[in-house]
Amino acid sequence: MKKMVLLLFFIICFIPVLVFGSTEIVWYGHSAFKIKTPNEKILLIDPWITNPLNKESKKHIDELTKVDLIFLTHAHGDHIGNSVDIAKKTGAKLVATYDLGKAMVIYGGYPEAQFGYETTGNFGGEIVLLDGELKVLFVPAVHSSGLEIQNTPKGLSYGGNPGGFIISIKNGPIIYHTGDTDLFEDMKIIASLYKVDIMMVCIGDKFTMGPKRAAIATKWINPKIVIPMHFGTFPILTGTFEDFQKEILNQNVKSKILKMNIGEVYKFK
Repeated sequence: MKKMVLLLFFIICFIPVLVFGSTEIVWYGHSAFKIKTPNEKILLIDPWITNPLNKESKKHIDELTKVDLIFLTHAHGDHIGNSVDIAKKTGAKLVATYDLGKAMVIYGGYPEAQFGYETTGNFGGEIVLLDGELKVLFVPAVHSSGLEIQNTPKGLSYGGNPGGFIISIKNGPIIYHTGDTDLFEDMKIIASLYKVDIMMVCIGDKFTMGPKRAAIATKWINPKIVIPMHFGTFPILTGTFEDFQKEILNQNVKSKILKMNIGEVYKFK
């Protein structure tokens, strides 16, 4: 009987991992992440890989020889980052709202053939990508989204509204990348409709919510794992991991806080 129980435990816990593999997440600093799905598709979110925190940015960019999709939450340069160069090198398609995507093609230099109706949507809309491997919900954010254009008279162009993404991976986790945002009440609606496994939440303050409001957002979403982001890149971003950790305890949040080092691989099984 004991052997049978152990066998069942092995089947329940380990066979799905052996069959489907794991989802791998890499943080490059700021709000930039790489996600490798169980089917080995490569996704990038807000890939500013050459941010000041990333001392191995050249190596990390050189390693990106295959990228399937690039997700952009909004038009600010610290989120667009290296997306155009990576797209030109890899052929990655752009996932963004229509307004942001068109601005990136017209003003930002993103290859026109790599953005279209297949990979665009708007808030409240969900799209299916990579032959059903991903479902992506466009969600709003409370922020701004001007696209800075150098050497032009206006200097700033319309980049659509800012947002975030709920990315549901087949045989993998449901991931919520908040983008740059403040706390907002509709996060409770997200939590009522999606059981988020991993939440990537901005905590830096000044331009986004700080640790206290980010902890409340985490409490509302109630993910299994929360990864703080958009902090420490510049001195003016005063929110810290330690402050966020304290606020998580103060708010009695049950989510596990994951402190990621730049370039390390976290495997979600």
